[in-house]
Amino acid sequence: MAIIVSCNPMLKGQSPVVGSSSYRVMLKALLDHSVPEMSVETAAILHGKSIFLDAREVSEYEVSHIADAQFVGYDHFDINSIKDISKNKPIIVYCSVGYRSEKISEQLIAAGYKDVHNMYGGLFEWKNQGHQVIDTTGNQTEKVHAFSKSWGVWLKKGEKVY
Repeated sequence: MAIIVSCNPMLKGQSPVVGSSSYRVMLKALLDHSVPEMSVETAAILHGKSIFLDAREVSEYEVSHIADAQFVGYDHFDINSIKDISKNKPIIVYCSVGYRSEKISEQLIAAGYKDVHNMYGGLFEWKNQGHQVIDTTGNQTEKVHAFSKSWGVWLKKGEKVY
């Protein structure tokens, strides 16, 4: 999720957006916007150059996740699980829509990580924009854990799994 954005004059100052105006309204109200946010579009550009952390629960991660993303969870997140990551490395944190990843990002920043971004719109927006996800065997999949039927309305592409 990464402060490469603030260091890159081509990306600096861009506000993250999502494709759906109703999704945008929901996210504006849901999130505290307490940490730097990054659009899915920018995160996709930085994929492979940043560390991606998945702040969903293991059952969600096992259905699908972004390639090379490290599972960190939410309910049982332990800052020691990432102690081997340099505090200066660019980190992009995501969950389904961005709420849990915002809270994990807050903890990372409080622990001294300097280049942390919450991926705005989360994995749902990642998939909605046509980006690939993989299963636990590393194969591409259309399946995405939609968390619940009420949250699943924001996932427009892919196969919803509950």
